[in-house]
Amino acid sequence: MGSATNVRSSQNPLSSQVISRGVAAAFMTVMIVEGDRAMRHLIKKLIDDLADAFYECGNGERALADYQEYRPDWVLMDIRMEGMDGLTATREIIARFPEAKIAIVTSYNDQSLREAAHRAGACDYVLKDDLHILRGMLSAPR
Repeated sequence: MGSATNVRSSQNPLSSQVISRGVAAAFMTVMIVEGDRAMRHLIKKLIDDLADAFYECGNGERALADYQEYRPDWVLMDIRMEGMDGLTATREIIARFPEAKIAIVTSYNDQSLREAAHRAGACDYVLKDDLHILRGMLSAPR
């Protein structure tokens, strides 16, 4: 099957990007919310074979809008980003869509941030040093 790429704006690094592949098997979608474009690319490359469509954005405001539009199966959310941070975006998404599955993906190995992420509604907290954990997390039945 062919692949399709839809890009909202390739000029703005904080704009959303949709990348999808047609697959006959079960369909899973993942939104990567990360301010660093290179890190978004690394995460996508690591889990590329596990999802059928990816939605990428660079800040919490865009994540709110994109979640409402696309309703991905998983959101991989950084904490520190320009504008709305990942904890606030997580809290807002969960308030509007309690069924959302959001994993915080961050460099901060801090117990108070882990607790704040849990209070915001995140179901997982993954360190960027341990990105390989994402594969098991996304593959596990929930």
